[in-house]
Order: sequence, then structure tokens, then C-alpha cells
Amino acid sequence: MPDTLYGFTDIQKNPLKSGLYLVATPIGNLRDITLRAIDTLAMADIVACEDTRVSGKLFQALGFKVKLMALHDHNEVAQTPYLLSLIAEGKSVALISDAGMPLISDPGYKLVRECLEKGVYVTSLPGANSPLMALQLSGLPSDNFSFLGFLPSKTKARRDMLENWKSVPTTLVIFESASRIEESCADILAVLGDRPMTLTRELTKKFEDVWPSTVSGILERLRKDGAPKGEIVLVIGRGEEVQVEVDVDAMLKSALSTMTMKEAVSAVVEATGLPKKQIYNAALALKNED
Repeated sequence: MPDTLYGFTDIQKNPLKSGLYLVATPIGNLRDITLRAIDTLAMADIVACEDTRVSGKLFQALGFKVKLMALHDHNEVAQTPYLLSLIAEGKSVALISDAGMPLISDPGYKLVRECLEKGVYVTSLPGANSPLMALQLSGLPSDNFSFLGFLPSKTKARRDMLENWKSVPTTLVIFESASRIEESCADILAVLGDRPMTLTRELTKKFEDVWPSTVSGILERLRKDGAPKGEIVLVIGRGEEVQVEVDVDAMLKSALSTMTMKEAVSAVVEATGLPKKQIYNAALALKNED
């Protein structure tokens, strides 16, 4: 193993503890890899990856060779026992995806679940992550967000999925391909309405691009100029929580007819989600009317 890896000379040479290491890899710019990731990938006994050809390019750039094996959606169940047997023998296994954080819309959760169930050591080495980067660049609220991964490819399934999120008051982060981006934006507009939306693509790469706009604005641009090339992440502004009007007095009167005041207040609080103090004061007012 060379002393210099990608311009760094302070490579850790201590053997890794046996277990599974979830290692983030760059999503575009290769210099986004962390020193700890380089240490771990250099010292791991085996590296499981989605595509050995893609990962091979990363290791070629890093300047060292490792033992690679493919782990993807079609073989994860079959390969998991083998990887567990290696760890049981005291080996260290690193898991990477083609880009970014493993398990984020990528294979690996079945392997992690098996490791946890068997008490195997599992740790994560964080790093580049396109959903979080897109969220940062979107200019949209980031205090409460939901990651939906890829939308379904068929229109009905896609609209059904979006319908489930229509009234959820969080920023939405979605992966999409260039071939489906126009259709997906049309469905987003039809189901979620014309919300603020930012399209990001090719994050950390030479042609990184960010389109802050609205759903209709981005759809118009797509129809005029065509779909952009590269990896796309959409960030959609949050919807408004649906407020359901309830007749608290009627609910309390019904509850008080069969329950103590304390029980009635608890029941109405649980049913409505309203503050306990508000329900208690309403119950007191009803009691005073009697």
C-alpha cells in the first residue's frame, strides 16, 4: 500500500475492528472524500459496492487497490450470509454506494439489519449527500423535511404517492431522472399545487446548477428548453397543514355524560390533539353552566 493516497500522507495503518463500515463516497467532486473514509477503505479486508466498475474508478483515482465485490438489489440477500461469515472470522467489511451515503435509495439496509440482529459492530462514516446538499441550496425551510427518494415511474402511482404528502407540512426532497422530470413536475403541480420549488442537478460537479423557482416556473422552463442532463434532486416547499374544525363543546358534553371531568378532558385531548389547558378550560365553562 502506498504512503500517499490522493495527496494525503497521514494514513492510519492500524487494523480495523471487525464489523461493517458504511462509507460515504463523493457524489461528484472526488476531493469530497474524507480522510477517515480513505483510511477505512484502504484498510478494509473487502469493499462491497453497487458496481465494481464505478467504484474501480474511485480507487484508481485514490491510488490504491482493494478487494471489491458487488452488492446490489439483485444479490443482497444471497451475499449477506457470506459477508457476515467474513465478519465472524474477524474481517472488516466496508460498504459503499456508487455515490454518496450508502442506503440512501441504495442497497444495504438488509445487510445492516442482519448485522444488528446478530450483534455485529456497525458504524457509519458520513460524507457527501445530495439530498442534504440540495436542501441547503434550495433556499427553502430545512428545519422540517421529508425525503421521498424516487417517485414511481407510472403517472397514477406517482400521483397517488404525492397525494399522501399533500397535507404534510414539511419540505419535500425528491430524486428524479432527466427522462421523467417533465412528467413528474406536471404531476407535482396537479397534486401539490404551485409551490416554491428548486431543481438542483450535477451537485459538486463541473456543471452544477440550481434553479430556484416554483413548480409552474420550472415546468415552463423544462417545456421550453428540455430536460437538463445529469443527476436531479427536487426540493419542494411545504404544504399547509389541514385544519379540521371540531365542535369541542359537543365532544365534551358527550364525554362528560359518561365520564369524570378528568377522563372527558383526556379523551377529547387525544381525539383532537388540542392543548390540554384549552380543553380543560372549556370543560370548566360547561360545568359552570350546569
